[in-house]
Amino acid sequence: MKLQGQIVDIYNKRIFKGEIRIQNGKIRSIEEKDHEVNYYILPGFIDAHIHIESAMLVPSEFARLAVKHGTVATVSDPHEIANVLGVEGVEFMIDNGKKVPFKFNFGAPSCVPATEFESAGATIDSEGIRMLLKNPEIKFLAELMNYPGVLFDDPEVMKKIEWAKHFNKPVDGHAPGVLGDALTKYINAGITTDHECVAYEEGLEKLQKGMKILIREGSAAKNFEALIDLLPEYYENMMFCSDDKHPDDLLIHHINHLCARAVAKDMDIFKVLQVACINPVEHYDLDVGTLKVGDAADFIVVEDLKAFKTLQTYSDGQLVFDKGNSLIEKANFENLNNFNTSKKNIRDFRLTSTAKNIRVIEAMEGQLVTNEIIVNSSIKDGNLVSNVDNDILKITVVNRYQDQPPAIAFIKNFGLKTGAIASSVGHDSHNIIAVGVSDEAICKAVNLLIENKGGICAVSDSEEKILPLPVAGIMSDQDGETVGKQYASLDSMAKELGSTLKAPYMTLSFMALLVIPALKLSDKGLFNGKDFKFTDLEID
Repeated sequence: MKLQGQIVDIYNKRIFKGEIRIQNGKIRSIEEKDHEVNYYILPGFIDAHIHIESAMLVPSEFARLAVKHGTVATVSDPHEIANVLGVEGVEFMIDNGKKVPFKFNFGAPSCVPATEFESAGATIDSEGIRMLLKNPEIKFLAELMNYPGVLFDDPEVMKKIEWAKHFNKPVDGHAPGVLGDALTKYINAGITTDHECVAYEEGLEKLQKGMKILIREGSAAKNFEALIDLLPEYYENMMFCSDDKHPDDLLIHHINHLCARAVAKDMDIFKVLQVACINPVEHYDLDVGTLKVGDAADFIVVEDLKAFKTLQTYSDGQLVFDKGNSLIEKANFENLNNFNTSKKNIRDFRLTSTAKNIRVIEAMEGQLVTNEIIVNSSIKDGNLVSNVDNDILKITVVNRYQDQPPAIAFIKNFGLKTGAIASSVGHDSHNIIAVGVSDEAICKAVNLLIENKGGICAVSDSEEKILPLPVAGIMSDQDGETVGKQYASLDSMAKELGSTLKAPYMTLSFMALLVIPALKLSDKGLFNGKDFKFTDLEID
């Protein structure tokens, strides 16, 4: 097989008319040759840190969408499914990914459970990490979200890092706001990357101290504008990633969009493409081609080097996307789940109180971090209730692995005027999380998820809508187009109920993520992410 086009040679920073010859899935030759083909051939894009589960698609379905945007590989932390099903969940992701011509590169989830302050469906200890890292298909130790465990030399956390060093596999970081001496200690422990930078200065310090920094632009957390100006100088130590990308977004674009935005800022095309296509391969030692002779034939054909509209995508020389059509066939698989809680009653969401003030989670648009604010409480018949006029809404996290009383708190900036929304995608333990204007609406939404053993939903007085997620309660068993459209419909309904957030379900899913400051809610109670301990809702 041979292919002609404008060859983009990132290593030598040149573009030339040429011809590529492919044999047995490898690039046999790349030669300069005159022709009239104006399309560009370049290495495929790589998402350097993504939780596939957040697309609510199994890997094989994720691949069918991703190749449309020129993505040929991912570096993926399967800790979402691992928190539900443990090692069995990781094995499901690997096996399902193998069913399609796409290069998933999974890590060993380092934080299962993410913390001891929540209920998860499984535990992976240092011995489990050793067994996973021993597998050549596991490429790295996935993000160490328990950064306090690193800073305070937690023995179990340090054992996991030592096993990664033993198997000579990189260790991914997760250190939001960690700077100064604490950052130095974190890096010296052997941690090589961070995707949690939200400010230029934070990214700069981490780069200067030797970390690889990922520019993250997901469905909720968006740090591209804050960090992109670091790229011209530090492009050799940067990568692009999504972290979490919901299915409606994946229908539209992926890493190609970040390249287009960077080039629109007049950044050097070769530096941008090194970040998007080369650096992940070299850092993680991936079996992904970078358009060199002898490499796997993983490359794409794009219309131009501005919008990066993908015309064709190749994986190991196989054409997997061609002019609008994904050629990856749907894979068969068996659903597996872990959902063991009973339906709830409205009284379960009552919270008797006489407190004058309460601590409230303030959600931030486009960020995973939250603020802690103090507001006057609203009490009706002795029950703490939502104050819809002031956008202070009741939020709950319900243990989905066993019957336990729901945890109750309050949150600002969801903007609902009626009804409730809920999700069993609740990072990282994936308990049920819901926010609503009344106990009745919250109970209705929670029970809708319990009936379906997972999903995301919206309810009002007259309507209820759900996207079932029967695979571990976090992924659909349907195709990406269907899931993307269903998700978009739910997103619209949440906004019709009054939500002012751009991605209300993605934001909701992170309100139980205790390792991101400042105030979050687990199924065990309100949690201060700065002090890393539970805190009181009520203030006397």
